[in-house]
Amino acid sequence: MSNIRLFFKESLSLNLVSKLDKSQSHYISKVMRIKENEIFSLFNSSGEWEAKILNITKSIVEFEITNQIRQKENQKELWLAFSPIKSNYFNFMIQKATELGITKFVPIIFERTVVRKLNKERLEKVIIEATEQSNRINIPTLEDATNLEDFLKSSEMNLIFTDLNSDSKKVDLEKLTNKPVCIVVGPEGDFSENERGKILSFKDVQAIKINENILRSETAVISAISIINYAIN
Repeated sequence: MSNIRLFFKESLSLNLVSKLDKSQSHYISKVMRIKENEIFSLFNSSGEWEAKILNITKSIVEFEITNQIRQKENQKELWLAFSPIKSNYFNFMIQKATELGITKFVPIIFERTVVRKLNKERLEKVIIEATEQSNRINIPTLEDATNLEDFLKSSEMNLIFTDLNSDSKKVDLEKLTNKPVCIVVGPEGDFSENERGKILSFKDVQAIKINENILRSETAVISAISIINYAIN
């Protein structure tokens, strides 16, 4: 079986006959040069499925689902609340966070956030490609950008605050409830004192120092996710 796996947003089921869109058809037939009767895989929240190419007509791939490879995932909810950063670093950060298991991205416009507009369509494409590459099934969700106050009001979660001023370097697992775990990482200019106060007053918050050095935002994200993922799993 081919190691090609693609996200398919429509419903998948055994014996389904359907077609890939133009972009995915081009990738399968022209880039990867998969031929009729060859096998690849498709996935979405229903699980991962084996698909056989029935024919390629006018560069559009028609396929049939022949087998279910994996059931849907039951994974722990791990969110990332973050400040948008410059494009190249941003793509890298989103890609690696997806690979490391983030289930929901929450962009927050902090007081010192420099990049204040998001290309949501581009970021969702990065998320899907990283999910395909990393053998995940569930596609992380990407929320609309919000401000810190609204985020703290609207979210039921265990908040892990990456705070350079904290004396703690470990997550207290006994304090975690059954709610999702959310890591909050600040902008390149760090949190303001006002923001630190609001975060530290949140009911279910733990502040931890992930490194003695001042890290770039994308480095802080990767470090924090790795540390928290290891602790909770």
